[in-house]
Amino acid sequence: MQNNNQKRTAIIGAGMAGLLAAINLKKAHRDFMVFEKADSLGGTWRDNRYPGLTCDVPAHAYTYSFAPYAEWSAYHATGPEIKRYFEKVAEDFEITPSIHFNTEITACHFNETDNSWLLKDSHGESHVFDIVIVASGVLHHPSLPDIKGLNDFQGSWFHSAQWEDGLELDDKNIGVVGCGSSGVQIVTALTSVAKQLIHFQRSPQWIMPVEQFDYSEEEKQAFRDNPKLIDDIRYDKQYWENIYRFNKGIINPDSPEMQMVEDICRDYLEKSIHDPELREKLRPDYRAACKRLVYNWQYYDCVQKPNVTIETSAIDHVTKTGVQLSDGTFHELDILVLATGFHADMFIKPTSVIGRDGLSLDTFWSPRPTAHYAVTLPGFPNMFMLNGPTGPVGNFSLIDIAERQWGYIDQLLNIIHAGDAETIEPKVSAFEDYEKRRIEAAQKTIFGSGCSSWYLDKTGVPMTWPWGYQDFVDAMHQPNMSEYDIQAS
Repeated sequence: MQNNNQKRTAIIGAGMAGLLAAINLKKAHRDFMVFEKADSLGGTWRDNRYPGLTCDVPAHAYTYSFAPYAEWSAYHATGPEIKRYFEKVAEDFEITPSIHFNTEITACHFNETDNSWLLKDSHGESHVFDIVIVASGVLHHPSLPDIKGLNDFQGSWFHSAQWEDGLELDDKNIGVVGCGSSGVQIVTALTSVAKQLIHFQRSPQWIMPVEQFDYSEEEKQAFRDNPKLIDDIRYDKQYWENIYRFNKGIINPDSPEMQMVEDICRDYLEKSIHDPELREKLRPDYRAACKRLVYNWQYYDCVQKPNVTIETSAIDHVTKTGVQLSDGTFHELDILVLATGFHADMFIKPTSVIGRDGLSLDTFWSPRPTAHYAVTLPGFPNMFMLNGPTGPVGNFSLIDIAERQWGYIDQLLNIIHAGDAETIEPKVSAFEDYEKRRIEAAQKTIFGSGCSSWYLDKTGVPMTWPWGYQDFVDAMHQPNMSEYDIQAS
C-alpha cells in the first residue's frame, strides 16, 4: 500500500469549490497545494462587490454541510457576508496557509513519461503534481458589450464584477446595462441613492418572488445553541419541494411543474406593476426559466419609483457625457455600469491544458466545453473538475452540487492513493455515449425553448445537466468503473 502523501494534488482556484477540495484532502491527510490567481479567496464572492449583491439561495442552504453558520444576518445573505463565511471556514480548517495567492496557473501539461502534471505559474515557476483538481469556477471572465464610443465616456464606467470601490453614488445619474441577477440587484440597491437611474434592458427577465427577512439576535443565539435549527432550514421540506418542482419543469417544459413556475412569475408581474406600459416593457417574450430565473423581492417596487426609467430601445453609442439610444433619446450620465454577464464557456481558460498524446483542452472543447458527468475528461488522466461543464445549473446551491461531485471524485482518488491505479480517466466510448445522450436531452429542456442565454454553447445547445436532480445525486453516488480506463501502478 502506498502512503497517501506520496501523491501530490494541485487545486486550481480558492473559491467555494477549491476550499471544499482542500478541506477534504486535509481531512484525509493528503498532500495538496492551492493556487489562486487573486490576492484573496472567495471566487465570485470576492470579484463581485457591487451594491445589492445577494445570493438567491437561502443563506443556511448556501453553506457547507460540515460548516453550519449561525451568524447570517438575513434569510438571503449578502455578498460580503458570504465572503467572510468562506474566509472563516478557511481559517477554521487551517486551509489558508496552503493557498498560494497572486499565483495564476498559466500551463498545465501531462507528462506521459512519469504520469505527472507539470504546472507553470505566472511567476515563471514550475510545479509537479500527480493529480489536478480544477476548481476555477464558471463566471469569472467578464463579458463586455461591443458598444460604440464606450471609451469616450468621461464619467465612471466598469463591469459589475469590477466595481470601483469608494465611488460616490449619491445624487448621481446612473445607467445600468443588463437585467440578469446582477443588473436587477444593482438597480434595486441604487434607486434609493441615485438622482436618476436608467435601466437599459437588453431583454426583460422573468422574476420569481422570494421572501427576505432579517434574523434577530435572539434567533442567531438559538442557532448557536442548537445547530439542529439550522438543519431545519437547510433541509426545509418546502424549499426542497420547490427545488424538485423547478427541476422537473426544466427538464419537461410541458409539465404541470413548469406551468406552475410560469404562472407564479406571470402573476407576480401582473400584480406588482401598475402602469400597463411599464408592465409590457418588463414582460419577456420567452418562457420563464429559459434564461436563468431572477429571484428577487423588491425590483418591481423599485422600478416604479419616479427617479427610475426603463429603456427598451437599443444603445446606439456612448458619448463623453452619456448614452444615445437608437430611437433618438439621450441620457446624460455620471456613471455607467455594465451588468453584462460573463464568458461562461471559459472555465480554466486561458490556461494552456495539454493532456495525453498532446491533446489540448481547446481542441477537446471544440465546439463546446464538456466533461464526463461534468467531472472527468478522456485524454486528461487524473484531472477532475468541480462545477465543470455540463453540470446542474439553476436556482439552487452549487455548494450542494460540488459536495456531491466531491463524493464521486473522492472514490476515484481513493483508488489512486491506495496504489491500485497510476492514472484514471474516462473511456472515450463512455464519454461519447454520455455526451450524445446529454445533448439530445438538453435540447428538449426549457433552456432550449428559444431564447439567448449564457446556458447555451456556441452551437445553441444548453451546457447543462438535462436530467433530474435525483438522477444527478444517483450518478454522483458511485462512479461506474466500467466507464473508466485505469492504468495500473
